[in-house]
Amino acid sequence: MASTWWPCLVLALLFSEAASGFSRSPLRLLGKRSLPGGAVDGIEVYSTKISCKVTSRFAHNVVTTKAVNNADKAKEVSFDVELPKTAFITNFTLTIDGVTYPGNVKEKEVAKKQYEKAVSQGKTAGLVKASGRKLEKFTVSVNVAAGSNVIFELTYEELLKRHQGKYEMFLKVQPKQLIKHFEIEAQIFEPQGISTLDAEASFITNDLLGSALTKSFSGKKGHVSFKPSLDQQRSCPTCSDSLLNGDFTITYDVNRESPANVQVVNGYFVHFFAPQGLPVVPKNVVFVIDVSGSMAGRKIQQTRDALLKILDDVKETDYLNFILFSGGVTTWKDQLVQATPENLQEARTFVKNIRDDGMTNLNDGLLRGIHMLNKAREENLVPERSTSIVIMLTDGDANAGESRPERIQENVRNAIKGKFPLYNLGFGNNLNFNFLETMGLENHGFARRIYEDSDADLQLQGFYDEVANPLLTEVEMEYPQNAILDLTQNSYQHFYDGSEIVVAGRLADENINSFKADVKGQGAFNDLTFTEEVDVKEMEEALKEQDYIFGNYLERLWAYLTIEQLLEKRKNAQGEEKENLTAQALDLSLKYHFVTPLTSMVVTKPEDNEDQTAIADKPGEEARSVTPSRAYLVGSQPPQNPYYYGLTVNGQIIGDKRDSTAANNRKTFFGKLGITNTQMDFRMEVTTEKITLWNGDEPSTFSWLDTVTVTQDRISVTINRKKNMVISFGDGVTFVVVLHQVWKKLPGHYDFLGFYVVDSHRMSAQTHGLLGQFFHPFDFKVSDIHPGSDPTKPDATMVVKNHRLTVTRGSQKDYRKDASVGMKVACWFVHNNGKGLIDGIHTDYIVPNLF
Repeated sequence: MASTWWPCLVLALLFSEAASGFSRSPLRLLGKRSLPGGAVDGIEVYSTKISCKVTSRFAHNVVTTKAVNNADKAKEVSFDVELPKTAFITNFTLTIDGVTYPGNVKEKEVAKKQYEKAVSQGKTAGLVKASGRKLEKFTVSVNVAAGSNVIFELTYEELLKRHQGKYEMFLKVQPKQLIKHFEIEAQIFEPQGISTLDAEASFITNDLLGSALTKSFSGKKGHVSFKPSLDQQRSCPTCSDSLLNGDFTITYDVNRESPANVQVVNGYFVHFFAPQGLPVVPKNVVFVIDVSGSMAGRKIQQTRDALLKILDDVKETDYLNFILFSGGVTTWKDQLVQATPENLQEARTFVKNIRDDGMTNLNDGLLRGIHMLNKAREENLVPERSTSIVIMLTDGDANAGESRPERIQENVRNAIKGKFPLYNLGFGNNLNFNFLETMGLENHGFARRIYEDSDADLQLQGFYDEVANPLLTEVEMEYPQNAILDLTQNSYQHFYDGSEIVVAGRLADENINSFKADVKGQGAFNDLTFTEEVDVKEMEEALKEQDYIFGNYLERLWAYLTIEQLLEKRKNAQGEEKENLTAQALDLSLKYHFVTPLTSMVVTKPEDNEDQTAIADKPGEEARSVTPSRAYLVGSQPPQNPYYYGLTVNGQIIGDKRDSTAANNRKTFFGKLGITNTQMDFRMEVTTEKITLWNGDEPSTFSWLDTVTVTQDRISVTINRKKNMVISFGDGVTFVVVLHQVWKKLPGHYDFLGFYVVDSHRMSAQTHGLLGQFFHPFDFKVSDIHPGSDPTKPDATMVVKNHRLTVTRGSQKDYRKDASVGMKVACWFVHNNGKGLIDGIHTDYIVPNLF
């Protein structure tokens, strides 16, 4: 599927003879005699370099091309670069024979006057136009005198968006001739650490690519370099034309040990959030499909094909329906139905029989779908913890029923009332895309253009893949009160698997020592709160990687994101609100030198001893494994009434951290714990590496690197990064699981878990188990204290439960208050596996598995 946020770049150099003024028609290179080294008609492009520096997803790209005119007369050189629609040009310079002519960003209206003046003189040369699905083309031309050198340098920046689990830089390379020094170089710096990095080219064989391409990553840094020699650029061994014509793609992702990452630098912060291992929230999806006459032929067939593929990916926990609109409205079912195998098969039959017919009653089709979702929620026809989505596809403007765009927008807005998102897919170009975009944005969704091409069905299916797996709903990013200024959007209706939420802001106090960020969201079975806290000074010190970091990257990231979101809000604002949004976006665009829809870049360059003005505009859119020896029942509390929790806690043990010569003296530790509540269908498994929660068969997985709170009904689970986990059951008992990390370089040393009960008096009298039987007081008496075999540890006689036992004085660590060092407490050790102290014998407490 084509996506509009992948960073991409096309490089093309075109040449034509200089005539009076500027020639707009480049010469074709086919059939032209190329000189050794790549000269064409006397113009030699001897160097092209695309330099990409990515820091914390923020990409700073510089395209530099150097050429010389070896002819005996002036020649015109046209410099074309295609860049992502989501990118902002930040600079352009022309250097002719050592003299540099810089670009300046000005308000569009101011630049327009200069532009119109240049047009009237017939001497304009620079502009940016939309080019294809993802690109905009920047073009500028200049006359180069005989023997002169020219250098073009274009800079653009953008924030890379995470899409289906990776960031992608898509570089479309088309130099049109052999270039002596051609290079693509990317340097990537990610404080979270890089987990994967790859690069490939569509225009060159793997054998040739291997020798021209180097790629590497280690820790926080990644590097990619593509430097084909002249021979490697040739389309054949004896050819003089270039095979560099296609896609060069760099993809990477970062380590996800923690779901969130916060960076604070020079008074600005950015918060990245992308949790993993959470169960998918069930979806209630209504597909509203235009089947009017204009959809006839390939478009309706591609729509059918896409919907059939989407049905293969729908989960059984989802609910769905189809609404077809032409002159009237047709529904598959009267209400939403669950995606059972039987219903899905029936849905396939329905989709295969979709036919085009009549007019376009978009208003009634949309309202029918929205009403169906509202009714399903009101009548509890769908799961309480599910999320609703409307996906609408149309290829034209409304021409039946209510056809006024502003009234349709009002009707839809009043029907949805902010409860769920609307995603509008515009098929082709014969429609009012701004209308679809505005309606999507004001209902927490967006619009996407589906291009009329052979892969339209894949574009449709690709869009669905983006929204198919919501992991959280009602996501709120929270920060300390009065500590943040100029915050970007921090509230999102959904977090989809494979994506990432990014929030940036400015600190009110640049000298703060620590910074805390919380993310709250509703999962498939529980409410979650993720917490991230950073030491600001330590963070700034860690980010001092001058070779990879460009300037004030975090401040520019904040500015880019702020402008992008202001422009989005501006699309559906009116009156004074729109004026204020425009003023804010314009001020930031000018301050940070961004070419946006509100600004233009003006380049004044020489032409025949006169100043020549070029304008660049921004167009809009129309782990280690330890096998435990056995499992012990730790405690069980059967339910007595609705306010009691029937709990079972089991533990698996691992062996002594040290080698032991006497097997019967071997110490054991908890390596894994299992906590269950059958009433609530709740299970939790805790290991020294991760924590997994189940609701039924659906797992949610967290690591000990997380700081997160999960709430469900009256159960609360809080993980404190690398320290402990607190499990609370309403107003009742609280368990604390402590992670003990040891020095693993010594043989036999493994991390282990400590299990503690807070407020054990709240446990039922029926509580039992190897530990549970001691949660309530019992009588015992110690007497006859006398020296034992170890002079430092006296023996004594203990009378307990009508048994007379020999016990030994010693000490044990209590880690409840200090998980790292613990506090020594004096105690009596009972021998023979607790025989006489515990009820029964120790083997009575062995269970077959953790649950």
